[in-house]
Amino acid sequence: MPSAEGWWRTAVIYQVYVRSFADGNGDGIGDLAGVRSRLSYLKSLGVDALWFNPWYASPLADGGYDVQDYRAIDPRFGTLTEAEQLIEEALALGIRTIVDIVPNHVSAQHPWFREALAAAPGSPARERFWFRPGRGVDGDEVPTDWVSSFQGPTWTRTTDADGSRGDWYLHLFTPEQPDLNWNHPDVRREHEDILRFWFDRGVAGVRIDSAALPVKDPAFPDLPAGEAAPGEHPHIDRDELHEIYRAWRAVADEYDGERVLVGEVWLEDAERFARYLRPGEMHTAFNFGFMSQPWSAASMRASIERTLAEHAPVGAPATWVLSNHDVTRPVTRYGRADSSFAFDRKRFGTPTDRERGARRARAAALLVAALPGSLYIYQGDELGLPEVELPLDVIEDPMHFRSGGVDPGRDGCRVPLPWSGNATPYGFGGSPWLPQPDDWAALSVEAQERDPESTLHLYRDAIALRRRIPDLADGDVEWLELGADVLAFQRGDGLLSITNLGSAPVPLPAHAGVLLASAEIEGLLPPDTTAWLALREGGTATSH
Repeated sequence: MPSAEGWWRTAVIYQVYVRSFADGNGDGIGDLAGVRSRLSYLKSLGVDALWFNPWYASPLADGGYDVQDYRAIDPRFGTLTEAEQLIEEALALGIRTIVDIVPNHVSAQHPWFREALAAAPGSPARERFWFRPGRGVDGDEVPTDWVSSFQGPTWTRTTDADGSRGDWYLHLFTPEQPDLNWNHPDVRREHEDILRFWFDRGVAGVRIDSAALPVKDPAFPDLPAGEAAPGEHPHIDRDELHEIYRAWRAVADEYDGERVLVGEVWLEDAERFARYLRPGEMHTAFNFGFMSQPWSAASMRASIERTLAEHAPVGAPATWVLSNHDVTRPVTRYGRADSSFAFDRKRFGTPTDRERGARRARAAALLVAALPGSLYIYQGDELGLPEVELPLDVIEDPMHFRSGGVDPGRDGCRVPLPWSGNATPYGFGGSPWLPQPDDWAALSVEAQERDPESTLHLYRDAIALRRRIPDLADGDVEWLELGADVLAFQRGDGLLSITNLGSAPVPLPAHAGVLLASAEIEGLLPPDTTAWLALREGGTATSH
């Protein structure tokens, strides 16, 4: 575990989607008991921290991102006492805990919103949200033309106590997720209290969901015809956000051991992105740009250079991630003709070459692990799991339904993990809430533990080397020009990472030994392969 001071700058952080990690009570739903039973696995993987998707009481209209009560664990996952035990047990193994906070909205079942719906139009209870009269005759038209992050409208009309049609309320996601009004002091005070509630229980940080969305233009203008000026979009990246996160940072700084703020910030403007990472605001923010790139040396290098450049002025470390609970898994994505990622291009039946995708996903794992900053691993990527195309009757993700059934949604990357055995549920627990494929036996933890060439062993070796080799700590990247299809860079004076993204083998530059490789190397570096080369004597060859 990195030392307390600056631990987050180079940490390896493992994302736990509780519902699909491990089932401790046999009901087919992952839970905290399941996570606690697998802490030794996470310790052996070598991770420094666990980031948990929302584990709070929730109707699960959007996988838990519709929070009903931040101070209670959803009973399907366990109890608050179990969460406290998990935090303590993980820390005893040298593993910190990061929890998810969703400031943009709450569940429609949250006590505040239920009170608001029961109150009369214009009542103080409604001021914590955004209730507005409609436009047009009898207010039948939506108040703005804003578009939901999940496609479709962003306003839902209420019904008043007398049965008449009432005001509309804003929801940038689903109607079950009403947006909060961050101009209201109750909203600000409540979230600062939530931070303290979890910091008091030992969590090391919070991941801030949709961090650029909570503040709205109170005038509620329609969307601009063209590109909005920086800070002037009606509901994205408003300047007032920074006051909120400075207050959150002040709360985090009240505690010992560096409690961190990690932002989910999707912004194209590098200067606007960096503002969230200024001293006194967030510690780090997710790097979605690299995760979206196709299997192309030019595209990936440009993304890496841009990421490092936008972090440099504020002295914040970059973050590197290949996938998460929202994104098509790398094994599937990298095997497609279009290996980039965009939500609006997800479709059923998109063909993929799974073998090629698996090779590339392994190579990409080593590539990002060699970069300076912190590394995020989404559960199952260390097993090389592919995306699962699920039957229509088991899909729960609202993105699928709000697209009119065109988008397969995100459930395909949320299928429960295979732990052992030759058939479903592969040691997960009870009959899993999403069906597992019949061909996952070879991908189980048990099977990969026995195979020294497995993806699981590759991840373990890479994480161990990150911790052992000083050149892989925070620092600079020095690029080498070894061909248009090759990404090669030096870390310090002792290590060189080289990735062949082309279709033909390439020669290796001068080196003292192969420290780690994603595939077997016989003189030349094969296509879709990454190798870490020692530049000083003493390097030990390891290939997978």
